[in-house]
Amino acid sequence: MIAFAIALNSCSSDNSSSSSYPYKVRMTDAPGPYSEVNVDVQSVEVIGADGQTVVLNTNAGIYNLLDFTNGADTLIATSTLTSAQVSQIRLILGPNNTVVVGGQTYPLSTPSAEQSGLKLQVNQTLQADIENNILLDFDANTSIVETGNGTYKLKPVLRTVVTAISGNIEGNITPVGTLAMVSATSTSTNIVYTSSADITGGFRITGLPPGTYTVTITPLSPLVAVTQANVVVQAGVSTDLGVIAF
Repeated sequence: MIAFAIALNSCSSDNSSSSSYPYKVRMTDAPGPYSEVNVDVQSVEVIGADGQTVVLNTNAGIYNLLDFTNGADTLIATSTLTSAQVSQIRLILGPNNTVVVGGQTYPLSTPSAEQSGLKLQVNQTLQADIENNILLDFDANTSIVETGNGTYKLKPVLRTVVTAISGNIEGNITPVGTLAMVSATSTSTNIVYTSSADITGGFRITGLPPGTYTVTITPLSPLVAVTQANVVVQAGVSTDLGVIAF
């Protein structure tokens, strides 16, 4: 009996130590007033709660963020981790970042990102033996800073979204082609999440914590903003506001 108990305990320990955590990092964007925003993704790293760094298998390359707006995303890195806790993600960019404005391409300087990477706090607990996903929401609209004399700087504004525990707000505006900013303000925290309507009139704000929001769609003058209160967001659900006319 003693030998059997020792063998059973050993088996149990082996099973627990052999757990694996498939992990995928995807990237999306909120639209901005540019023709292209190209970022040079070089590497993605994960830092565990124990401080150990794991370099993920990264699909390195130059990505136009505006290809991944209003719900579209792309896989940029993947791996299988041996720790269930992820405390931080580090996104390392190369020097070949550009923005296209009015048909003209301008370089984007990103000194801090090139040297040490963009550090994003996650504090995510992974589930064993299933696919764990995290979304990097890259806000192109607020990440580009015009420094004057036709020069631009990339000061990346990103947030991490655990898609399984968040929801979305989506809809359409008419007439199609109207330029409009869309914001969702949490009634409990007053945190504001933003996006823009695309050329088809569609908009989508992703990665919203469950709760109640006030949504405001603000077009260019002389059109008047439209507000919808008490918009409820649930985890794993897209709340559709339908068509909003100006």
